[in-house]
Order: sequence, then C-alpha cells, then structure tokens
Amino acid sequence: MGTSINTTTKPEQVRKRAWFLDLNRAEKSTLVATFGGWGLDGLDVMVYSFVIPSLIALWHISAGQAGLLGTATLLISALGGWLAGLLADKYGRTRVLQWTVVWFSVFTFLSGFTTSFWQLLATRGLQGLGFGGEWAVGAVLMGETIRAEHRGKAVGTVQSGWAIGWGLAAICYMVLFALLPQAMAWRAMFWIGILPALLVFYIRRHVPEPDIFAKTKKRMEAKGESSHFLEIFSPTMLRTTLLTSLLATGTQGGYYAITTFLPTFLKTVRKLSVMNTGGYLVVTIVGAWTGYIVGAYLADYLGRRRSLILYAACSAITVACYTFLPISNATMLVLGFPLGFFVSGSFSPIGAYFTELFPSRLRGSGQGFAYNFGRGVGALFPTLVGYLAVRITLGKAIAVFGVAAYVVMIIAVLCLPETKGKELKAYE
Repeated sequence: MGTSINTTTKPEQVRKRAWFLDLNRAEKSTLVATFGGWGLDGLDVMVYSFVIPSLIALWHISAGQAGLLGTATLLISALGGWLAGLLADKYGRTRVLQWTVVWFSVFTFLSGFTTSFWQLLATRGLQGLGFGGEWAVGAVLMGETIRAEHRGKAVGTVQSGWAIGWGLAAICYMVLFALLPQAMAWRAMFWIGILPALLVFYIRRHVPEPDIFAKTKKRMEAKGESSHFLEIFSPTMLRTTLLTSLLATGTQGGYYAITTFLPTFLKTVRKLSVMNTGGYLVVTIVGAWTGYIVGAYLADYLGRRRSLILYAACSAITVACYTFLPISNATMLVLGFPLGFFVSGSFSPIGAYFTELFPSRLRGSGQGFAYNFGRGVGALFPTLVGYLAVRITLGKAIAVFGVAAYVVMIIAVLCLPETKGKELKAYE
C-alpha cells in the first residue's frame, strides 16, 4: 500500500489541509466502503428498535420477548464476528467483508415476511451472523489500510456511519408509519434492509487487500507456517484478549441496554406520539454522529485510553440523568444530544485500539473474538432490562444496566496500555 505523501507537496501544506485529503487512493476507497457498510449496518440493526412497539401491540408479545429478539441477534452476531475474523485471516479482508454484507442484508429483508415470534427469532438470529462479521472484518480492514497518524480519526469517522444509518431508520420510521397502516409499516421497515447488498459492487471494484495482510500471508506461506485462532488464548496474548473482551462488553452492553428500548421508553413511559418520538430520537442521533466524529479526533489527540475513559464516565452520568431522574420532556429533549454523543462516541477509538493491540497474523481472529465476545455478553442486557422492567420502571432498569456497563468499561481500559501512534508491521 502506498502511503507516501506526494513529494511536490510542501510539508506545511500537508499539515494545514484536512486529514482525509492526505489519504491515498486505497485509503480513501476503503474509508468510503467501510463508512457505507457501517451506515447500512446501522440502518438494518436499528430498524428493530423502531418496530418493537408494533410487535408488542400486534403480536401481543411481552417486553421480555421483545428483548429476547434483540438479544438473539446480538448473541449470534458474536459468533458471526468471530467466524468472520477467522475467515478474514485465511481468505482476506475484502472478500469476507462482501460475504457478510450480503448475508445480513438478505435476512433483514426476510424478517419483513415473518408471521410469528419464532419465525422472526430465526431470521433475526441469522441476520446476526452477517451483522457481527461486517464489523469484525471492516475494522481490521480499516486499521491495516490507514496509516498510524490518521488511524484513530479514520476508524472513528467510519464508526459515525452508524449514526447516519440510525438516522435513516428514524426517518423511515416516521415516513412509513405516517403513510402505511401499522400492520404493514413494520414489515416495510425490514424490507428496506436489502439496500446494503448494493455496497458489494463498490467493494469488489475499488477496495484492495491491505499490504500488511498480503505480506504477512506471503511470509507465513514461505515459511510453511499458519496462524491458529487458539493462539489468542496463549500465555503471551491471554491478558490482551481478556481485557479487550471486557472493554467490548462494557461498551456494547451499555449501548444496547439503552438504544434497544429507547423508542419504547419514549412512547410508552413518556407517552410521546410517533412523530414526537422520532423528533426526540433525531436529537439523540445528531448527538451520536457528533460524538463519533469528536471521539475520532480525540483518539488521535488524547490517545486511546484517555478518550475511552472520558466517554465512559460521561455516558454513565448522562444515562442516569436521562432515564432515572424525574425530568420534564423539554429537559429530556435537550439531554438527548449528550446521551447520543457519549454513548455512541465511546465506540470511536475501539476499532483502531484493538487493531493496534493484536499482531498482524492474529488480528482478524483476536479483534473478531474480543469485540464479539463483548457483543455476545452485551446482548444479554436488552433481555435483562426487559425482565427487570417488570419489577421496576423501564427507565430505572435501563439506568441500572447502563451505568454498570460503563463502570466495567473503565476498569478494562485502566488495565490496558496506550497504543497511540503505533506503526503496524507485517508478520508481527
């Protein structure tokens, strides 16, 4: 991968212009593809949070069952992410990325045709295989393609694509539920999930394999060596694997505990209409996008550890205020911005951080396992929130699991080293 700066450009000019203009062709193409992937991934996954009230009303399922549908997707996505990471180390980053995008698009689309709780549970679970895999492979692809000086900003910017997808889901929710009867609108929400499959055509044409992966693969083949996923549990790697898994558990457990039931909380607890619920969520989503972008810059400016601790602490405080305190709807509207900002922005440094913590020969396996182990455990949080909400209020249940998750996140980060500015090497 050519990462050198054009020699005709003066160094002071390079420092003054925007960082993304300094990217070479391969870096830009990878940034565009993975940004699109994250955005459409967010669209497909967050659609479910908007149809929960309809499923509860039409199918007469409980809040616990609604949480189980969300948990099933996340649990199986943990398996999908690990498998995709293993395959990415064997077959390449871009090839496996295409497989995962098509997979989760098809099963999101099929969810719109289900007629029972068990059918939807099956399609949502199968969607999770591709959903988990897309992040695992995309994060490694970005981390290995983008040079160290821009890695945090680039990977964090790609994470912001999730907020764009979430925003599109919110817009579709308001439009479809205004134009269609509820019994048809929730199905249409899932049908738009076929859109990500179109991204594969761009990936096939414009996104190359990272040089680091190609060189590592070549050297290992020349020496007759092969990596094994169990090496991430070897004495030299076990501490890193466990702590990154714990970090991912805190980040994702908090996020899913909050976002899965947020539309339901606004509609059933705060008694907001569909349009008002959508309006409140738009404020949160704008905050989320801003948080992703700011977090991307902070990851390169403050470092990975300090950025993560800052976001985790602020997330815990904001979640507690938003869901637990007796505040007015007007105050809640204002708090929606920092809620989205900190809860979503906490993801920005993670992709670059995990890439830098694992060696090249194990990067797909290690990063895929750690992040998706966290997703698997974090997947239990929506179900736990749903069942705890039967005994206490939904807002308090969200607060309990949200705050606990961010405490876990802070503990994990304190035990890991700083990796800001680390240059990745082939065959580490």
